[in-house]
Amino acid sequence: MGRSRSRARWPGVIRVAPLSELRTTRLQKANTLRQLGYEPYALGFAPSHHLQDLQRDHSDLPKGEERDVSVQVAGRVMGRRVLGKLAFFQLQDETGAIQLFLEKTTLAEGMPEDPEAFSHITGLVDSGDVLGVWGILRRTGRGELSVKVRRWAMLSKALLPLPDKWHGLTDVEKRYRQRHLDLIVNPRTRQTLRRRARLVGSIRRYLDEKDFLEIETPVLQAEAGGADARPFQTHHHSLDLPLYLRIATELHLKRLIVGGFERVYELGRIFRNEGISTRHNPEFTSVEIYQAYGDYRDMLTLTEDLISTVTRQVCGSTILEVQGQAIDLTPPWRQATMHQLVQEETGLDFARFPGAAEAGAAMAAAGLELPPMADSLGRLLNEAFEQRVEPRLIQPTFVLDYPVEISPLARPHRSRPGLVERFELFIAGRETANCFSELTDPLEQRHRLEAQQERRAAGDLEAQAVDEDFLTALEYGMPPTGGIGIGIDRLAMVLTDSPSIRDVIAFPLLRPAAEEG
Repeated sequence: MGRSRSRARWPGVIRVAPLSELRTTRLQKANTLRQLGYEPYALGFAPSHHLQDLQRDHSDLPKGEERDVSVQVAGRVMGRRVLGKLAFFQLQDETGAIQLFLEKTTLAEGMPEDPEAFSHITGLVDSGDVLGVWGILRRTGRGELSVKVRRWAMLSKALLPLPDKWHGLTDVEKRYRQRHLDLIVNPRTRQTLRRRARLVGSIRRYLDEKDFLEIETPVLQAEAGGADARPFQTHHHSLDLPLYLRIATELHLKRLIVGGFERVYELGRIFRNEGISTRHNPEFTSVEIYQAYGDYRDMLTLTEDLISTVTRQVCGSTILEVQGQAIDLTPPWRQATMHQLVQEETGLDFARFPGAAEAGAAMAAAGLELPPMADSLGRLLNEAFEQRVEPRLIQPTFVLDYPVEISPLARPHRSRPGLVERFELFIAGRETANCFSELTDPLEQRHRLEAQQERRAAGDLEAQAVDEDFLTALEYGMPPTGGIGIGIDRLAMVLTDSPSIRDVIAFPLLRPAAEEG
């Protein structure tokens, strides 16, 4: 937290007031304001302008001149200088900042009910307070556009001071933990979260215009399915029923396709009981989209158009800089199979290996690590891809045709045995979307899920379980369907040039403060 410095009685020595003392002083100021007739916590205020708009619309005002345009603005005081009968405050709202030009005679004329209005605003208003002012525009001799204040009102007295410093790696956890302070003092954070919000709105508008219906599905589920992930468990006390937080919206959305809807989606929160990293947060946002009578090629076209369209709407361009690298999201994007990409990066052709033993030996010879459950050729192929290929996929790339062993909900490839019709989209070295031609054969689907459940029983906590309600729905017949899930947080990381997923989530999950070193 911030600390205030005050002069001690010895020259050259600075006493740092403790937070409790600063809070007590500010409480006293709040009480004084009440006694003077200023309510320190106002009921409301109606700004006539945003500060960014004033800066733009009056950029032509010459130095040293005034413009008799009445304005009524509000914001947080971010800095203050008092120079005798003049004072200069820095006011900040959601859009930007402006200087307040405070003059003793002007305030006395504008507030005849309080002849000491200047001394009260300079003596009782602190950095961090939320202030409302009325005035006209003035460009100072130094060229600073200002509001020449005629009247003022306290809107909210801050009892705690703003932090003195808010930068550097040592403050990263504090920024996430006290996001309200991060938003106050860091314009980039506000811009990041604003851009994320615009991204979400743009995706919804795009899909609505394409006649997709957004239908909400349960967060609490009797069986968590639709993805390989460890779920969070909870319990319904009245029903005495164990439940899971959903790890995907897939199975319920596909039941809607069975029921006759042809285009559905849901944009919402997903919960996975997994580790935390720069790419993973246990609570995140995705959009899942399902289109009847389509396949993964149809969804590839939709994905490319959706992401490039919303990127242009949100960022103004499809060419972005992400962590020092230029990323071009202008269609068309590269398409390559997983086999092709692994062979390019490692020299290993997994199509030539007769089994997992031979593939594992070749991987070890190439310096690749083997996963704990290396029991199939397809799983080893995926492991080689994740280790050597994934980090190198900087430009948008559709990785096609995955092994059936790691794709229990995708239909078999129409021409390549052992593979499924699936793609994942990678941007800036991160998986951003995952798509299938959906498996519609209920008997094959049961066989796949039972094999997953066996892995789960053997210790794979991310393997899926058998969802009988979903399998029963499939037996009523689901039309050919293409489905895709897009990670909103990871896409937001690209569009905001953010290195960590926690930068684009307003309130990421953190360890309790007492557990930090």
